[in-house]
Amino acid sequence: MAGRFEIFKDNNPDAPYSFQLTAEDGTVVAVSRRFPHLKSVVAGIIAVRENAATGFVVDRTGGAAGAA
Repeated sequence: MAGRFEIFKDNNPDAPYSFQLTAEDGTVVAVSRRFPHLKSVVAGIIAVRENAATGFVVDRTGGAAGAA
């Protein structure tokens, strides 16, 4: 089974929707920003799905690449 996107709604009147990506073992991998509409949270999920597979890894820690 693959990870899953879970959509949440709370009582925030300006942006009640958010989502999280949860791995198969239950580990929360990513948490989204808040969205004002269900349609926009679904668009956010679609964007993550499309970009995650082709996204570059950029190390902004200042460490040497490949350091253990």
